[in-house]
Amino acid sequence: MNLGHETEQVEFKKSTSELKEGMASIAAILNKHGKGTLYFGVKNNGDVCGQQVADSTLREISQAVGNYIKPAVYPLIALETSDEGSDYIRVEFEGKRAPYSCDGRYRIRVADEDVLLSSDEVRSFFIRTEDRLNPWDSQESNFT
Repeated sequence: MNLGHETEQVEFKKSTSELKEGMASIAAILNKHGKGTLYFGVKNNGDVCGQQVADSTLREISQAVGNYIKPAVYPLIALETSDEGSDYIRVEFEGKRAPYSCDGRYRIRVADEDVLLSSDEVRSFFIRTEDRLNPWDSQESNFT
């Protein structure tokens, strides 16, 4: 079974041994698009290779998202089975509070890569977010 190819909103990881890299991809995708999907048990070409999924695996992914991604996001984490019977994991996430960091670093998605943001780009992200959440025309003033 093939799930297509990686895009700016879709990332494939062969297994949860690449958990930290997956968290970096979540933050990068959130910063660029605000939502996306990460798959574990899928090769870069989209072929489902599967992975063994224990009871603790889904919890481990949930805890990694909580520990690495700031501000917090609450993804949908689902165990899926391919047509051939291989198990893989789908992680769907969404957030509107960019910029998001992974382990204190800010990234943005470019094609199928996660690129580190410069300090100027991070500053710009924070300014845009503040302007969106608290526009100047809604702020109190002593003037008419």
